[in-house]
Amino acid sequence: MDKELQSYSWRKTSIRYTIFLYFTISALGALLLSGVALYVQMSRQLTKAVQEENEAVLGQVSRSVDSYLRTIMKLSDSLYYGVIKNADLSEESVNSQITLLYDNNKDSIANIALLSKEGELLEAVPAARLKTGLDVTREEWFGTTLERTDNLHFTTPHVQYIFDNNENQYRWVVTLTRAVEITHGTSTEQGILLIDIRYSSIQQILENITLGNQGYLYLISSGGQLIYHPKMQLIETGQAAENIAAAIGYRDGSYREKYAGEMRDISVKSVGYTGWKLLSVTPEKGLPLSNLKMRLFVVFVVASFLLVLVLINAFISSRITNPIQQLEKMVNAIEAGELDQEVDIGGSYEIQHLGRSIGDMAHRIKELMEDIVAEHESKRKSEFDTLQSQINPHFLYNTLDIIVWMIENEQKQEAVKVVTALARFFRISLSKGKSIIPVKDELEHVRNYLMIQQRRFKNKFTYEIEADKEVLNLASLKLMLQPLVENAIYHGMEFMDGDGEIHVKAWKEEEDLWLEIQDNGLGMTQERVKNLLSEKTHVSSKRGSGIGVKNVNERIRLYFGDDYGLVIESEPDEGTIIKIHLPAVEYFAMKEKEHT
Repeated sequence: MDKELQSYSWRKTSIRYTIFLYFTISALGALLLSGVALYVQMSRQLTKAVQEENEAVLGQVSRSVDSYLRTIMKLSDSLYYGVIKNADLSEESVNSQITLLYDNNKDSIANIALLSKEGELLEAVPAARLKTGLDVTREEWFGTTLERTDNLHFTTPHVQYIFDNNENQYRWVVTLTRAVEITHGTSTEQGILLIDIRYSSIQQILENITLGNQGYLYLISSGGQLIYHPKMQLIETGQAAENIAAAIGYRDGSYREKYAGEMRDISVKSVGYTGWKLLSVTPEKGLPLSNLKMRLFVVFVVASFLLVLVLINAFISSRITNPIQQLEKMVNAIEAGELDQEVDIGGSYEIQHLGRSIGDMAHRIKELMEDIVAEHESKRKSEFDTLQSQINPHFLYNTLDIIVWMIENEQKQEAVKVVTALARFFRISLSKGKSIIPVKDELEHVRNYLMIQQRRFKNKFTYEIEADKEVLNLASLKLMLQPLVENAIYHGMEFMDGDGEIHVKAWKEEEDLWLEIQDNGLGMTQERVKNLLSEKTHVSSKRGSGIGVKNVNERIRLYFGDDYGLVIESEPDEGTIIKIHLPAVEYFAMKEKEHT
């Protein structure tokens, strides 16, 4: 009888009391070693604090350098888009405008020059001429800039050697170059905009930066050339060295390396557009716990302490966790879908109560899952319908600007056409909330969109829409073609040198409906094509509708089944073909099905 009472009393013991009783015993042993543990912990925190402080300084300096370089890049954009691109050099000079921008930035800028693709100096501020006998077309930066016209190019620090500015001093500069379009009358040709950045302005940001524990910063280019180092001159003369070979392979983050027999902590930050890397170096020397005997003693004490705790906690865990393990098995069965599982768990009162609660919860989950499954399909359709109803305000604003411009220039007939197309575009976009529309309406919708975009891009591309008569009354998904055509315009041919072409076709093959969008734009790699339909999240273009290719494909599969969707064929520089595969179903039949 006494054993039964003791057993019952144990089962009624709370888990809180059980944990308190046994872990109190463990705490008594832990208090004996708390002093050593606290010392070790404080030493680690000190080391970590120094590293975090150095990383914080590195981040601040990286942002300062990045902000400075972005200011220079904005100056480059202002020179190109605000001055050079809008000027006809056969009739006017842009020297005064360039001089004005130079005067506003001369503390950071040494020279601004405009060169033709033959290496002829067209403009230079301040007034200068090319060095006698210097052929700039043979310089590496000249060829690289003309080959990679979409990029800005930064050189490593060097003495300015291009211009003869009648000064008997050497100026250290970092040169920024970019390809530009130069207009001469009715013709345009490529040229190069060159900006010499004063190296001293970059050096001022980086020098006088102090890091804890004798740390320091240095800056290298993507190719491993040294841009800044506190021992720059000593390294160039061979009296000092730096582990640049390893630094080239480092990505952003923290590393630990051994160099010249010394352990060092390295932190790396990339500097914006340039590909430069800013690195902080923190030597290990001088940190606490460097004595080998002290380290061995601490390791021994900690190991002994851990061993005792493991033995004590093994006993405690066995008393507490056995009922919990049984409960876990029941929960796993419920997680696997066995929602009718009966939960019968022993142990303390709290665990028994928890087991009963889990059983009740499982039955409730079963009921809720049945409701969720019924609502899930409706919710997905609602989400896609909400997405498709988004209309980009920038498209509307740009179209209205085109209309205003046409009216001001007395192109009333053209303005009427654009207004009519815009009205039809929005009428079909809204479609009284319908998701399924006839093919003819979907083609009319994309025709109005292409007509507006053709006016907006000043006839930079042509388009053609072909459709068999037998497909015009078949059912299609609303706002299916427009996002794909939008991608063809913005991503396929916006940056093309020649004229763009977009072909839209619709035809029927047996019981299948096919629609095709073909462009002669820049095309994509096979890897990019694969990612278009497999990306977990879609990041829309700042100017796009927000309805990505992946979302169009999912909407088609949601409404028509997994056998249908998009097929993409593309090669870089050869254009892209996107085929839409749908069932050939009459619109009125699909309309009745959608209502039901």
